[in-house]
This record gives sequence, structure tokens and C-alpha cells, in this order.
Amino acid sequence: MSYAIFKTGGKQYRVSQGDRIEVERLPLEEGATTEFDSVLCVGGQGGVSVGAPFVEGAKVTAKVLGQVRAKKVTAFKYKRRKGFHLTKGHRRQLTRLEIEGITA
Repeated sequence: MSYAIFKTGGKQYRVSQGDRIEVERLPLEEGATTEFDSVLCVGGQGGVSVGAPFVEGAKVTAKVLGQVRAKKVTAFKYKRRKGFHLTKGHRRQLTRLEIEGITA
């Protein structure tokens, strides 16, 4: 299969074999292998297979490369002439994955 669209962490990702992606943090050790069975769409030479809502029997296999933190995001609030300034920031916890295979 050439590509698949799967869902994890409330987001959808379009991947092919060998891709490296960052997803919302998964409780896995570095070097572990995981499977995602919530595959929404699989496409390749034989056409496109779309699930309702998921494609039956389709899986995306990935290897965990590590746990990382994203760049800092800063939120700044300001009200003019009131002396009100508020700065908050956060860094998302991410898991870096390498896609090893797509089965349909």
C-alpha cells in the first residue's frame, strides 16, 4: 500500500512507509513497536479503500523513536489602558514515530 490515513490523539495523519511523524504523547518506551487500527483510508496501486468509519483489517505499524517536547507556544493577553498584561506558555508532549508498514 502506498499511503494510509489514521487517527490518534484526536488528530488524523496521512503516512507512507518510512515516514517520520510526531503525534500526541503515547505511553510507550523508546524502541517499542505499536499498531494503530483506527485507519480511516488506505490508498495504493489497487485504488482507494475508505472506511465507515474505519477500514476493517487495516493497520499501521510504527516504531517509537523517542519522546520529545515541541517548541514553546506563548499566549499573551493585553487590555489597553487598564494595566493588564498576562503571559502564559506551554510545550506539548510529543512522541516521534517512524512508520514501518501498512497492512490492509
